[in-house]
Amino acid sequence: MPEPNLASAGGSPDAYGIRVVRANDAAAVARILATLPQWFGIPESNDHYVEAAASMQSYLAATGDRVVGVLLTTIHFAEAAEVYLMAVDAAYRRRGIGTRLMEAARAELRRDGVRFLQVKTLGPSRPDENYAATRRFYEHCGFTPLEELLQLWEGNPCLLMVAAL
Repeated sequence: MPEPNLASAGGSPDAYGIRVVRANDAAAVARILATLPQWFGIPESNDHYVEAAASMQSYLAATGDRVVGVLLTTIHFAEAAEVYLMAVDAAYRRRGIGTRLMEAARAELRRDGVRFLQVKTLGPSRPDENYAATRRFYEHCGFTPLEELLQLWEGNPCLLMVAAL
């Protein structure tokens, strides 16, 4: 699949020159995940994310023609969606890119009539400083912890978080 022409895509750039566009780019997702082994260190899972990136509703953060962040969503019911994947290239983290991606996705989902957005991440019963930061990010974005599921992911507790749109 050829990479999208991001240089001419819409979206207003921020102070870092980053803009959010709607496009699918599985190759960029694979490249971004490779920069984040502390979060995305399971090759089989990464392959699944890359495959999903070819067809799921996708928001890309780009600077020039380089994709530096991605957020994939999936709709479960007319009023309920999920953040399936969110990742920002390690070299571009801490610049508000994740927040911009989340804002773009939430705005579009709201326009489509979605009322609730969920995300699954590693639960707090398995201490990990990287995932503690991930949970804080989602809380900053308005998500509330709902339930820790101990049997969903083998060997890893899954924290289900939800936000009203």
